[in-house]
Parts: sequence; C-alpha cells; structure tokens
Amino acid sequence: MAGVSLKCGDCGALLKSVEEAQEHAELTSHSNFAESTEAVLNLVCTTCSKPCRSKTESDLHTKRTGHTEFVDKTMETVKPISLEAPKAAMEIANHDGSSGSGDAAEEMVVPDVDKNILLELEAMAFPKARATRALHYSGNASLEAAVNWVVEHENDPDVDEMPKVPANSNAGPPKPALTPEEVKIKAQELRERARKKKEEEEKRMEREREKERIRIGKELLEAKRIEEDNERKRIILLRKAEKEEERRAREKIRQKVEEDKAERRRKLGLPAEDPAAAKPSVPVVEEKKSSLPIRPATKTEKMRECLRSLKQAHKEEDAKVKRAFQTLLTYMGNVAKNPDEEKFRKIRLTNQTFQERVGSLRGGIEFMELCGFEKMEGGEFLFLPMDKIDPAVINSAGTELNSAINNPFFGVL
Repeated sequence: MAGVSLKCGDCGALLKSVEEAQEHAELTSHSNFAESTEAVLNLVCTTCSKPCRSKTESDLHTKRTGHTEFVDKTMETVKPISLEAPKAAMEIANHDGSSGSGDAAEEMVVPDVDKNILLELEAMAFPKARATRALHYSGNASLEAAVNWVVEHENDPDVDEMPKVPANSNAGPPKPALTPEEVKIKAQELRERARKKKEEEEKRMEREREKERIRIGKELLEAKRIEEDNERKRIILLRKAEKEEERRAREKIRQKVEEDKAERRRKLGLPAEDPAAAKPSVPVVEEKKSSLPIRPATKTEKMRECLRSLKQAHKEEDAKVKRAFQTLLTYMGNVAKNPDEEKFRKIRLTNQTFQERVGSLRGGIEFMELCGFEKMEGGEFLFLPMDKIDPAVINSAGTELNSAINNPFFGVL
C-alpha cells in the first residue's frame, strides 16, 4: 500500500504532506521523518463542524465545548502522499525565471476563505485577521462554526495574527451572501447563543464548586464527631482506671490495717483472730449506732447531693452538666445582686432555653426549689417570693455550684 502520510520519528505525529513536515521541522527541530501507511485522522464535530486530526484533539475539543459526537471522514480525504511536490514546485519556479532556491516551494500566503462569510464576520466587528483565522481553521463550514471557533480560541496568543498556508492551497466554494438585516439577526443570535453557553458553563462550574464545598464540610463534621467520640471514650477509660487505682489503694490500706492488727495481737500473746468468729459482732456495732441520734441533713448538704445526682445522671454529658451548673449559678447571682427585681425571681418552666439548660436535666428544678423557688400558676412558673429570699441559702447555693464547676472530681465517686 502506498504511503498516505509522513510520520515524525521523534514525536510520532502524522502529517499529510511534505509541506506540513517542513513546517513541523521548523517548529520542533525534528528531522526524522518516514513514509507511513497510517492515515491522518479526520474527525469532524457534528455540532460545530470543527475537524480534529487526532483523538487527543477531539478529547480537548469535547472538554472545551461539551460536543461529543464526531464523524470519522478519514477515508474520504485520504490520498497517497507525494514526496516530489517540493521538487516540482522548484522546477516551475526556475522555469518562470525565479531563483533556484527552495523558498519558492515553501512560499506561504494568506488562505483563500469564503469572502461572503468573511464580510459577515467583519460586519459583526471581528478583526479581519481573527475572522480569516476562524474561517480557515473551521473549514469554511459556516458562519456559526467560525463564531464558535472564535469563542473557543479568544484567549489564544496568536488569535489576531493572519494565518499562513502554502501558496497552492485552495478554499472551498463560496456560500451565498446574506442581506445586512440577516447578518445583524444572525450575529445577534450567535452572540446570544455564545453568551448563554458561557453562562451555562459558569453555572455548571458553580454547582461543582458548591458540591465540593458540601463534601468538604461533611468530611470536617464527621472528623470532628469522631474526634469527640474518641475523646469521650478516652475520658471514660481514664475514669475507670482512676477508680480501679483507688480501689486497689483502699484494698492495700485494708490489708495493711489487718496485718498491723494481727501483729499487735501476736505481740500481746493473743491468738489470731478468726474471721468467721468476727462476723457475729457486726450486728452489735449496728445496734450501738442505732442508739445514737441521727442528725438531719442540712439544706447545704441537700443541695450538694442534688448537684451530685444531676452529674451522675448525666455522667456522659460533661459539657451539658457544666452548662447547667453555670446557668444555675447565673440565676443565683442575679437574685443575690437584684433581690427587688421580679424578673430575676420568676422563670417560665416552658421556656426553651431554660428547658435545654436546666429543666430537662434530672435534679435541676429540685435544686432551685431547695433555694426557695416555688411552682405557681398551675406549674407554669418557678417563683421566689420576696419574703422567702434567704441570703445565706443563696450564698450557700453559689458556693456549692462553684465547687461543682471547679472541682474535676465532683460527683465522680
């Protein structure tokens, strides 16, 4: 099979003609070319008619424009490559009396494009060089294809440079001219279409950015949740270890006491104490204790026990318990500083903030009742009457709350 292309041995690029090979050599300094039976691809976009000469170029076009449908016209345009073209052009130039150098065969001229479409593009305020380049590289297909090419390549550094092609290149047949009114309407349609396309692309990118922000936010929240769970487990394990250490310490002290007791009995010449015989003496001790008067718990002790019960009932929610203690301390402080202000002595039980911080926790309302607050109006309010304000009780409540907040071992044992 005859060669249909030239292949660059340095980069693997396929070229349609000797002229393209010479241009490729000038741009890249590659010099290793060989005749190949592999045809140069000609993939034509069905949407904008842009020709693509490789799969990489078609993928790039799809990425830029979103066009995915291409027609393979490789076999329609393939033809055997002529390796004698530069020599023939040189002989013609010598026959015409020109110099015998190879410059005549490599003469580059402005491509012959569709004049009617070129005029329409110039009427749309496109520079002549840009319009010529757009028509040439879009294959003189249509006005719309040329405008699409300009939109895609408007940031190219050479977009306003006049393109150059070999002198023997030919343009396709001219298209019928449009009237000025049709040109204006067509230009407006194309500009509107390009604007909408750009807006849609910006919206799509914004949606992608928003999805990425949401994904990152979810990952951060999940990481924070895992970190909090690990910290909570660590604290629980630490508390268990502390309790176990305290239990072992008590056991050692008990054993030491027993050993000292046995040693004293040995020194006194008494027989060793029988553990089984010592058990009946327990009821006697209890009987003696029962004969003593039992001192009733003070209000301060009741407050301390109420706070301890609250913390133990919510031992896994340290932050919630601490917030409840601080809220109760704020209530007591307001009453102590402003005993005449009724708003500090009256609390609605259905208030959402009060319920979240104190009311929903076991022991919260009981503590306030110990401080003198009473339920009134069908249990809707907690109210501290003026005549029942006891500064000593309020101060004791504040002291117990401060101790509960600042003592890390409060309520642990």
